[in-house]
Amino acid sequence: MEANVHEPLLRREPGEDYQTLGQLDARQLEKDYYRTLPNRRLFLAALAAVLGNFSFGFALVYTSPVIPALERSRRPALRLTGDAQSWFGSVFTLGTAAGGLGTMYFNDRLGRKLSIMFSAVPSILGYLLMGSAQEVWMLLVGRLLTGFAGGVTSASIPVRQPQASYRNGGPLPGCWLTCWTGRGILLGSPWVTSCPSASPTPGLVLDWRWLAVAGEVPVLLMVVLLCFMPESPRFLISKGKEDEALSALTWLRGQEANYWWEYEQIKDSVKEQSQPITWAELKTPYIYKPVAITLLMRFLQQLCGVTPILVYLQLIFDSTEVILASQYDAVIVGAVRLVSVIFAASFMDRAGRKILLYASAFIMLASNLTLGFYIHYVPQPPTNTSAMAVNSSDPSPAPSTANSLTVLPLIATMAFIVGYAMGWGPITWLLMGEVLPLKARGVVSGLCVLVSWLTAFALTKAFLPVKDSFGLEVPFFFFSVICVLNLIFTRWLIPETKGRSLERIESYFRTGRKSFLESLRRHR
Repeated sequence: MEANVHEPLLRREPGEDYQTLGQLDARQLEKDYYRTLPNRRLFLAALAAVLGNFSFGFALVYTSPVIPALERSRRPALRLTGDAQSWFGSVFTLGTAAGGLGTMYFNDRLGRKLSIMFSAVPSILGYLLMGSAQEVWMLLVGRLLTGFAGGVTSASIPVRQPQASYRNGGPLPGCWLTCWTGRGILLGSPWVTSCPSASPTPGLVLDWRWLAVAGEVPVLLMVVLLCFMPESPRFLISKGKEDEALSALTWLRGQEANYWWEYEQIKDSVKEQSQPITWAELKTPYIYKPVAITLLMRFLQQLCGVTPILVYLQLIFDSTEVILASQYDAVIVGAVRLVSVIFAASFMDRAGRKILLYASAFIMLASNLTLGFYIHYVPQPPTNTSAMAVNSSDPSPAPSTANSLTVLPLIATMAFIVGYAMGWGPITWLLMGEVLPLKARGVVSGLCVLVSWLTAFALTKAFLPVKDSFGLEVPFFFFSVICVLNLIFTRWLIPETKGRSLERIESYFRTGRKSFLESLRRHR
């Protein structure tokens, strides 16, 4: 008895916080509900939606194999040189920014389903323009339209409550988006274009016009699947169509599911999210702190260089002495991106968010430094042998370049993709749903799209001019500096949200401390 005299009457079990029984029961009930759902129709609906992200990834890297081919075009009106290359690579991101902002209006007026279906119109028009291009302006307008479509689809995937994204305990927001974008990037990378005079390698090479035609396939498949899907229950409830919302929820969850509980949760969420933010609330820490963190994360996410690296991937390999021909290196990088995203999705909720962000930034830092020093110190031949091998069916390099160092650019690029996919890629999306108050998510999501893709435009537009003026190593050294800032930002500004309730996260932003008990433990 004496040993326990100072113990509280209700003793705290190890690792447990003082929370009410109702809070704990509600969180467990929510997780149990989503674990036991029959997910067949739900995942079919998700597949129909994320095919738009598949198309987005495909469109993003369309320039990677097309720019080297159009550099050698026999038609002067289609030849991409100098400034035209940077515009062809970067104008896509301007379209994405415009599409993301437009989605704030489309989702409110049309709903998520019709907004995604609407994105098929500019996407198909853009691919048709690029596939039938006779002049450079047709290529640029096509890129702008496909970027607009990509912005609509990516922004139409809603930022839901984090618990609503569990299936068997694993997080899905951001992972679905990144995974299907990665699949589009994989299929956009290996179908490498060839010069009209060259005989294409069977199974690896498509003419750049046919590559644009191939981009229309997932868009059309997406439209067909969405025709059989119900509208989002959240949108229907926001428009007062509660009977239709119940029918949609029954279709998605199944007749046997306890969907009434989720229906009430969605109603409460819609009610809270529909309340406008006042200027007085913007001055409160629990609003402006998570908003600032989210915007800065999306800004730093793009500054690390992922978009220009993906857009100019084959051009980078063409400018670097690498062990294989550039199109084969692009295939390998695309495959690594897809595998790394799938792997990251499997353990993201098992590890802490900050640990993954630290590891991600450190890997990207090491990769960018490796590329920068390799390009700076390893002499490059006047004519890259990998570029000469673009139209060759033999992927092996010339004997003069077959040395151990030529594998470094490929390994460093693969490491960069793995690092990005395990942290700064998907976790920025995940944290939006975990730290943002419900009433701020709609507006902040639009601002995040604007900040992210305007930053991507600036980087992608400046990448080639900086490369031509100062050398290819300079952008990679700049990306390295940003990765150091990412480490500092993660250490001092990003809270750990794994296993935290929304109430505890909000309390952290109000007080600057995780909880009273955790503060007390630190001082013992």
